[in-house]
Amino acid sequence: MSLQKWLEKIEGFHPVEIDMGLGRVQAVAKNMALAFKVPVIMVAGTNGKGSTCALLEAILGQSGYKVGLFTSPHLVHFQERCRLEEVSVSEERLIASFEFVESCLEKTSLTYFEFTSLAILHLLSQAELDVVVLEVGLGGRLDAVNIIDADCAILTSIDMDHMDYLGDSRELIGFEKAGIMRSGQIAVVSDPLPPKSVIDHAEQLGADLWLVGRDFNYSGDAQQWAWRGRGKGYSGLAYPALRGANQLINASGVLAALTALRQRLPVTAQAIRNGLAMVELPGRFQIIPGRPQLVLDVAHNPHAVAALTENLDAMGFFPKTHAVFGAMKDKDILAILKRISVVVDEWYFCDLPTPRAIKAEELVKMCSELPKNLQKPSLVFSDPVKALKEALSKAEPTDRIVVFGSFYTVGAVLSHGIPKLEAPHLDT
Repeated sequence: MSLQKWLEKIEGFHPVEIDMGLGRVQAVAKNMALAFKVPVIMVAGTNGKGSTCALLEAILGQSGYKVGLFTSPHLVHFQERCRLEEVSVSEERLIASFEFVESCLEKTSLTYFEFTSLAILHLLSQAELDVVVLEVGLGGRLDAVNIIDADCAILTSIDMDHMDYLGDSRELIGFEKAGIMRSGQIAVVSDPLPPKSVIDHAEQLGADLWLVGRDFNYSGDAQQWAWRGRGKGYSGLAYPALRGANQLINASGVLAALTALRQRLPVTAQAIRNGLAMVELPGRFQIIPGRPQLVLDVAHNPHAVAALTENLDAMGFFPKTHAVFGAMKDKDILAILKRISVVVDEWYFCDLPTPRAIKAEELVKMCSELPKNLQKPSLVFSDPVKALKEALSKAEPTDRIVVFGSFYTVGAVLSHGIPKLEAPHLDT
């Protein structure tokens, strides 16, 4: 079967899409004899996971290590979820791993994420690598990736998202994410104000806890920044190539993890500088030059959208900001709209190709519930590409178009490559 046929088949393996728990995955992993012989770094958090993983991959790669990366979800192609030495894995290798996992199922039923996670973990375990970086899918404690014991756990920001599965407070969500920590192993927390549950869990485990503000910190000016941790420091660092003020806290957590791991995975200051300069991650405050300018961001919860709003506000003056937006039903949509509407002039709401998504018509209704000063003109479209085309037809060359809200929204716009916009009335 083709990769697409395999993915369609896997979707029908389990009666529900999300079914939290490790029992099923552990049973199949035991049949697979799944194990890693190299250091494993695991990353959990509400926002910043993808950026943290990309920074780790870039710096470790610049240090000469063979790095394997598992991240999710993907933007355009499923193969993006697994990278070997900074290159997306081939369909053939994925299919071979799918076949192996299927042969180990016996009578166990796995969700789409559980099955594909086991396949990618198997692929990474069989590759000749020096280090593996794993991104948690949802939460931490009960996420399929957590069947692996990480040598280093990194917790990025902890905020309100996926409350139906993780709890309705930062304390409960923090406890779930702290579940990736292991006794006696490194645990880096880059959230400046972590829930008490995270610190308590780390201390109960006896983890080697690194807290920002206590065990490591950073400072900077307009040109450069510096980092200092336990017995180690770096100065004169260039800002990460990933845009946005929030990337500095992600980079700071990465340097803490690499410093804690320096006996097993030593890296040089030059490798850090090169990695910071060369890191790439599509869809995270990705600014694409053109007329009008295009901004792509997978921000899909109030915390991430607050960071996006601040980053947009810091970009400078644009006569109008046109926003293409599509999102999942389970998000706090009203809070998202309220937060970012201060920088939006016109909305282009779009449907997404999944039953989990909220309909564009519903987004228009929710927009009407905002305070009068935040209500902006809005249109409805059947998909993100059509919405972007309409925004382009209405935008002036000096305007700005922002596409955000979901991996589906940004992924659709990137499905045929990186678009460079030229307003149709550019020369008039």
